[in-house]
Amino acid sequence: MRESHRPCIFCELIHGGGEVSICYEDAQALAFMDVQPVNAGHVLVVPREHFDSLRDVPPELARHLFDVALRLAPIVQRLAGADGLNVIVSSGAAAGQDVFHHHVHVIPRRAGDGFSVTLPFPGS
Repeated sequence: MRESHRPCIFCELIHGGGEVSICYEDAQALAFMDVQPVNAGHVLVVPREHFDSLRDVPPELARHLFDVALRLAPIVQRLAGADGLNVIVSSGAAAGQDVFHHHVHVIPRRAGDGFSVTLPFPGS
């Protein structure tokens, strides 16, 4: 559920307050091309209902969002001509979340693309 009263850009987009390129939608979720992509083909999967972070999302909905990401992942990778991909959830400011509406990133990757996911301990 929504904990803050700040405007939410994802809620605005979900309710038609801006233009996005939608690549999937159903009654619970929406997937669209990230307007500030890490790499070309970067997709965001978001719940239609506002939840600030992963800890707030009901388990069944979290599974559904990840299922959508898993279904989109090979399509995104193929269409982007990528060598691999990252599926990422950042939950909370300390984890790098900067839009406080839970979302799943599907990021196509290429060798040497300059994007790195730094893990906090050696051998991760």
